[in-house]
Amino acid sequence: MNPSKRTILVTGGAGFIGSEFVRQGVQRGYKIIVVDKLTYAGDLARLKESAGEITFYKTDISHLRNLTGVFKKERPDVIAHFAAETHVDRSLQDALPFIQTNIIGTQNLLELARDFQIRKFLHISTDEVYGDSAKGRFKEDAPLKPNNPYSASKASAELLVRSAVRTYHLPAIIIRPSNNYGPWQYPEKFIPVIIVQALKGRRVPVYGEGRQIREWLHVCDCVRAVDLILRKGAIGETYNIGSGFEKENLTTAQTILHLLGKSKDLIQFVQDRPGHDFRYSIDYAKLKKLGWKPKIPFPAGIRQTIHWYKENFRWVEGKALSRIYST
Repeated sequence: MNPSKRTILVTGGAGFIGSEFVRQGVQRGYKIIVVDKLTYAGDLARLKESAGEITFYKTDISHLRNLTGVFKKERPDVIAHFAAETHVDRSLQDALPFIQTNIIGTQNLLELARDFQIRKFLHISTDEVYGDSAKGRFKEDAPLKPNNPYSASKASAELLVRSAVRTYHLPAIIIRPSNNYGPWQYPEKFIPVIIVQALKGRRVPVYGEGRQIREWLHVCDCVRAVDLILRKGAIGETYNIGSGFEKENLTTAQTILHLLGKSKDLIQFVQDRPGHDFRYSIDYAKLKKLGWKPKIPFPAGIRQTIHWYKENFRWVEGKALSRIYST
């Protein structure tokens, strides 16, 4: 299937990763339809450069009636499902929005995908569904052991997708990226929190002792991988998207402060998150077989990200920086 000949409906297309998929998709000549609820984390500014090339609907995927209207009008061929509540700490405070969007919203899309005979359904999940691991790397067939309401809701959505593939032969693929970073990320996530707080000369919060380990993947690389899976991925399969680059959170914070010329004394250790996963690490050999590897090494990617936040600080200041932080 040549995606450039198809209409791709992108849920969560005004979000961090979804908007990068839209921007890259427009450059590739895809016909893009964006559906986004525009919650606090969604922003049309991310789509400004693509505004004249896409069709946008402010729609909640958990509202089946409104979503059905979009499908009837646009008749998409492909669904790239990025829409989700993603902030772990918010899920600890109130899990209901995560159930509504991540589970009910996904089920609505699966039903419409069947009704409108979608050619391919890309479900964007997360490496957090595996839980944590002290050593080794998770392969796609590892058991799912989510440890917080966010990752539990994403695992639940995956099971719905899996059941639709098995029961109804839905042409779906599940994608599990590692921790993304890069321009346009909402400033409640770990890396933008460090950058923004440091630029303001404020204390930089780090959970516990900062020994948690994360595998960092630049958002542009992530979306390149999603596009490759769209074009070459096998129906019914699951693909990890990783970088192989792991770092302790404390080291990441110290690296960013060094690049900003700020003192490490800005770091403030705060009470750890309940049930905090220690380490995420995934094996993406399956994706490599499709011909993919990351292009942006973390040292270059983090410098580019810091530069972007400096150049777009007005956008950051227009956001209400949450008192809860995520890694």
